[in-house]
Amino acid sequence: MDKTNHVLKQIEQQYGMSKDQRNISYAGLRAVLHGLRDRLTVEEAAELGAQLPMLIRGIYYEGWAPTRAPVKMDREEFLARVQREFRFRPDGGTELLVQRVLQALRDHITEGEWEDVKSSVPRDLASVLP
Repeated sequence: MDKTNHVLKQIEQQYGMSKDQRNISYAGLRAVLHGLRDRLTVEEAAELGAQLPMLIRGIYYEGWAPTRAPVKMDREEFLARVQREFRFRPDGGTELLVQRVLQALRDHITEGEWEDVKSSVPRDLASVLP
């Protein structure tokens, strides 16, 4: 619970939000995780999921259909997917939202796994990932 709250708090701080806006930081976390998870191969998605804090892992796997993975998305399609799932207008745009959410998660993901994630998506999409 503490790790999840810490990640959400980091997202909120980057946007200057109060804890009362937790639903917005949660929605951003969920949208980014689902977009990334669906773009990865089943194996890579599982390897990334294994490193996430327990509650965030539950959010990550919610509604996952591994038989449909990976969903081929370039940078623009990925950002559009995140924006569709995120009901709010992120300050600075969707790309900044993706970067801020993933940066908040970086403490929980090894450097090697993060490099694997980045190398398994198209180069134009990898450029969005911190």
